Amino acid sequence: MNLSVKGSIDANSLVLEEKQIVEELDPAERGRILRKIDWHLLPFVTLFYLLAFLDRVNVGNAKVAGMSTDLNLTGFKYNIAAAVFFIPYSFAEVPSNMALKLFRPSRWIPTIMIVWGLVMTLMCLVNSFQSLVIARVCLGLTEAGLFPGVNYYICHWYPRSERSKRIAIFFSAATIAGAFGGLLAYGIEFMEGIGGLHGWQWIFCLEGLATMVVACLSFYFIQDYPETATFLTEPERAYVLNMMKQDANNLATHYNIQFVLQAMKDYKLYIQVLIYMGYSLSPVASRTRTEFIVRFLVPGYAIALFSPTIINELGYSSTNAQLLSVPPFVAGCFATIMVGIYSDKHGLRGPYIIGGASVSLAGYILLYSSSRPGPSYVGACLAAIGTFPPVAVIIAWVGSNAGGDLKRGVALAMVIGLGGLGGYVTRS
Repeated sequence: MNLSVKGSIDANSLVLEEKQIVEELDPAERGRILRKIDWHLLPFVTLFYLLAFLDRVNVGNAKVAGMSTDLNLTGFKYNIAAAVFFIPYSFAEVPSNMALKLFRPSRWIPTIMIVWGLVMTLMCLVNSFQSLVIARVCLGLTEAGLFPGVNYYICHWYPRSERSKRIAIFFSAATIAGAFGGLLAYGIEFMEGIGGLHGWQWIFCLEGLATMVVACLSFYFIQDYPETATFLTEPERAYVLNMMKQDANNLATHYNIQFVLQAMKDYKLYIQVLIYMGYSLSPVASRTRTEFIVRFLVPGYAIALFSPTIINELGYSSTNAQLLSVPPFVAGCFATIMVGIYSDKHGLRGPYIIGGASVSLAGYILLYSSSRPGPSYVGACLAAIGTFPPVAVIIAWVGSNAGGDLKRGVALAMVIGLGGLGGYVTRS
């Protein structure tokens, strides 16, 4: 009895000590701790997604660099090769996030990076449409866990009111990848013939090798969770854990299959899937009326997969098309970060999603209504500015409302996975 009372007193003392630590930290100190976490987490996860998105969409740069001719990608063959990625990618995300709950992030995330980096590197050996399709399917399967996994990982470190700007910074890597991919492809094209490979084959090879190198190094740099973070002092760790405990409102953190079922039965989640899908659907790469009407509604991967082709079709050479694909992504990067910051500041999600859709719509109307390169190029920039920022806001919205740890992980994977099926949509 005495031991029980003593244990209770010790537990209460620990809780009081944690609360005292929190009370002693003013807002400036809270900001300092969050910035410290930022510097130890965000650069790494942003680099991971930059590599992932680069590997996912570099097929668009390779197409303009000569892959379409060398592999005889006539008709809709390129569209099929670009789209099949999203089938395994979408359905492997929920299992991957469940595995992330069971395994350490510092082991799971680098492992899947090494595997998809190997697939990407070996894509330099594709020599037919059939082998390209198989390679894209394998790439989708192996890369599936990164985007939902990192978003789930971020939710373990930041309270809901602080997530949108961090997810925006992380997701801005997609826009950086679009810009950097164009510059990189421009340089790599000059390797034409080296080692018996075409320039577009070197795009796959070098970008895949870069992913594998970063993955191997990341085993030593990724922190798992706040309670084991080596860069936090004891008072800082106590503050972060208490902050996250209060933000969670005593929701479950353990593994139980019922939380998976709860996520799958939540009708609100499927509404968010449809919203996310609206930003990720991928049209075909022709300048037809049907295509542009579809793009009005479903812009997302069109920018990433087809911007070099679109710019090339405006009358620019393939080399200039690679370079001119950079500014739209740079504009999208700044817009993504700014929207994430102000979404957290104002505590609003919906208005920023609708606002982004409106800007994107204006860009595609300009693309559709003008046949001159100048206005069409402005339209491409507006489309990027409106398309990318709402995605980070949607993810923050889902992660904030989903519930306990496992349900949140499944919810994020479902929205990103099922919504990502939009990238599979093609038309004849």
